[in-house]
Amino acid sequence: MSAAQSRAGFLRWGTRGTAGASIAARLTFENVVQTYGPLNALQDVSLTVEPGELVCLLGHSGCGKTTLLRIAAGVEAPTSGRVLIDTLEASGPSAFLQPENRGIGLMFQDYALFPHLTVLQNVMFGLKDLPARDAEASARRALSRVGLDHYAKTYPHTLSGGEQQRVALARSIAPRPGILLMDEPFSNLDRRMRDAIRDETVAILRETRATTIVVTHDPEEAMRIADRIVLMRQGRIVQQGTAEDLYLRPKDLFAARFFCDFNELPATVSNGQALCPLGAFPAPHLPEGSDAIVCLRPQGIRLTPPGAGLPGRLLSRRFLGEVELVQVDVPNIESPLQARVHDPVQARVGQDVGIAIDLKDVLVFAASGP
Repeated sequence: MSAAQSRAGFLRWGTRGTAGASIAARLTFENVVQTYGPLNALQDVSLTVEPGELVCLLGHSGCGKTTLLRIAAGVEAPTSGRVLIDTLEASGPSAFLQPENRGIGLMFQDYALFPHLTVLQNVMFGLKDLPARDAEASARRALSRVGLDHYAKTYPHTLSGGEQQRVALARSIAPRPGILLMDEPFSNLDRRMRDAIRDETVAILRETRATTIVVTHDPEEAMRIADRIVLMRQGRIVQQGTAEDLYLRPKDLFAARFFCDFNELPATVSNGQALCPLGAFPAPHLPEGSDAIVCLRPQGIRLTPPGAGLPGRLLSRRFLGEVELVQVDVPNIESPLQARVHDPVQARVGQDVGIAIDLKDVLVFAASGP
């Protein structure tokens, strides 16, 4: 293994099971509102994160997820509503607990390491209430778990991005907080490094047993790490549940689009079915005669020999490794269908093909949705 690979962060994570467990706390938001002048950043948000649970706040930029995190940490006070840590009111009409008294660890997107302090001193920063010897021992133990104890005397600017992320993680877990808040902790890493560091970070979070909220805009990341996903839009919670809940049973068109780039076709509801150029699909939840949108996942399309299934013509194909991305022209459909097929495509561009559709990859929503 080269030195470059070593510094990229793929090596020398510490022994699993040595992070040290915390006493997890319940975190509750009750009817939280946050306004900045005319802007409603949070609108009546209520959410409970159970002790030891890992929850991802998911949504586009500006949806309120980071604001909610800052309110939990005590960096901001809500305009109205309450924040409870177990049964203690941390923010609300009658109390405001300072950030340093909340027992909450906070890990920022940019890691917020102090450039004038060594790696060890950075990790010790949140341990000021301990005797110096105990603080150093706790900091070294956290550094060892993230595999960076040999960098204790170096400074943050000498480390790679992945290593800086691990120092920030060590600093956040060293005090063994009951609640850990992480704001886009992996967004500054390249994809290959991000996957490796994210998986090991989640292993450490499970070891600490801390109640954890991770803010992310990446639906795949949320699905990979969260016990529960909370999808937000314009300061409100749209839907919450497991990855399976949100992917397979999205509440509305906005939630569905967040997890997949669909082929979307206009349809009309008749006798409990949505009728579109691809056929009729069950829509018993929509009113008779109403306009609908049929959403077809790209992986729900299978190419067949001409004459089998719906007629189509192959417009393009691109090999992506595990799948091929293909475009198919279908009569009476304005835009080509996008398909991700696992089986090798037995046709050349310009040739006729058949199209088969897997009904489990079809969703139908009212056309008036978000």
